[in-house]
Amino acid sequence: MTVKNSERFIVAYNRIEKILAEKADSDEYCPFYRLIDKVKITNSVVRKYEDDLRELGDLRNAIVHNRTDIDYVIAEPHDEIVERIELIEQKLSNPLRVGALFGCKVHTLQAEDSLTTALKVMADSRFTQVPIYQNGKFTGLITAADITYWLAAHSTEDTIPREIPTLSEVYNHENRNESFEFVDKDLSVYEAEDYFKRAITKGVRLEALLITENGHSDGELIGVIRPFDLLKIK
Repeated sequence: MTVKNSERFIVAYNRIEKILAEKADSDEYCPFYRLIDKVKITNSVVRKYEDDLRELGDLRNAIVHNRTDIDYVIAEPHDEIVERIELIEQKLSNPLRVGALFGCKVHTLQAEDSLTTALKVMADSRFTQVPIYQNGKFTGLITAADITYWLAAHSTEDTIPREIPTLSEVYNHENRNESFEFVDKDLSVYEAEDYFKRAITKGVRLEALLITENGHSDGELIGVIRPFDLLKIK
């Protein structure tokens, strides 16, 4: 027996409505559009798909409230509409986590390592930033911009410095607003995306999100997210 698109649509819609009601933590009935308003405050998936959800809610009402016969619906949703609502339902019920998607071996260096060491790591791995540690404690994120600023400050019109600095000297050269934040491995990828969006609205440059087990700086680094890493997330 072939399942109609309208039936698949309603099943996915009902699941989404149930998820939203649970996240809204409301014992009383709440209209779908109000559930969206409540949950989007704390849920990045709902914020991302808010417009879609509202349009899908209108379509659901048209299908359900204009039904005149058990075998008749006013409109059978197109395949792409059904696939869209099922995709949103899946992302709400089982969102991608940053630990699963971006977890990897993280290259780190010591604060007393030389600048040439960092340059080799960056060149070999095609990185533009490397976390640095001192006495087992996280110190900061050394970036290509940090290196450029140090070179610019210590160069003249005709020469660049011959003395090779340590990474600590390069890192501490600039008075800075930190360009990274720590996040825990269970953060959703859409919440990670929100970190970068918020930084942009504040005029702050956020170079990376550093993933640890619990989101604390004293935890082992298990992954790094850079802004362009999220471009592949739909």
